[in-house]
Amino acid sequence: MSGRDMGGGAAIRRIAGGSGVDDGDGGDGRDTAGGVEVRDLEVVLETRTVLSGVGLRVRLGGWLAVIGANGAGKSTLLKAVAGMLPHSGEVLIDGTPVRALKPRERARLLAYAPQAPALPGDMTVFDYALLGRTPYIPYLGREGRRDREVTASVLERLDLSALARRPLGRLSGGERQRVVLARALVQQAPVLLLDEPTTALDLGHQQQVLELVDRLRLADGLTVVTTLHDLGVAGQYADMMTLVAGGRVAASGSPAEVLTGELIAEHFDAHVRVETDPWGRPQVHLERPGRPGRRGRPDREDRSDRLDREDRTDREGHPDTPSGPGARGEDPCR
Repeated sequence: MSGRDMGGGAAIRRIAGGSGVDDGDGGDGRDTAGGVEVRDLEVVLETRTVLSGVGLRVRLGGWLAVIGANGAGKSTLLKAVAGMLPHSGEVLIDGTPVRALKPRERARLLAYAPQAPALPGDMTVFDYALLGRTPYIPYLGREGRRDREVTASVLERLDLSALARRPLGRLSGGERQRVVLARALVQQAPVLLLDEPTTALDLGHQQQVLELVDRLRLADGLTVVTTLHDLGVAGQYADMMTLVAGGRVAASGSPAEVLTGELIAEHFDAHVRVETDPWGRPQVHLERPGRPGRRGRPDREDRSDRLDREDRTDREGHPDTPSGPGARGEDPCR
């Protein structure tokens, strides 16, 4: 069974290499035809420019992670690529401008899973996921056996089969997140746009979801674009990254090129240690400012460090105060 039928063998360990954003063959001999290309994208909401001059290119079968601080424009970028927001510039899927496609045509080319959609509380999990088959069902027609088989298979892969008849209003936050992803996967589009797909998921389900997406990508050449807050997770799964800051692309390249201590400090105002795992993937570790083990000198002394220093001074004596027996009024003969 192919990856698009939600089957396939064991997950393949991700390794460094390949290109997700490029100007040619993706860096590994594969053509970018069939992927996603964004040219000089600009989004203005009311009077505020949210994105300006954004360009990116994701090869067929690539995984691009869009990262950035809160309010950088990551979700807006995905919505614009999905054709959900008015914009200037060009968005092409498989070489075709998105704005030239009818909604059903666009839905067969790309699937979008929002971060926090409004879900109808009385609809069941199965029926909601089945909506992903809408682009393939004729007008005034009904879903067929194939549509229901694909839906059931996706629910099984996402550990949702037991919840198939449960109303959406009775799901936990993590379960709702997986149902939203299920609908997008049921759509079987060659391009998958995921806005924070692991939000509200526990650690095990995070890995389960990301491994499934990666398996589909590797088996069928699925092109994936995700926004992710967890930089460590992004570095483990994506083969290319785009860092967005202030509505513009601040950096783009492989995870090792983008996930550097300098860029993270500049754009996230965070103190981190970046290491490389045995497979060449960057690992990002958060470090408390001024604590032992941090490379370089602390930028500032925090309150706990100051109190520690003052306590040590009290114990060890101060140059301007007497020390030793009797220094604090004790009787040295006792």
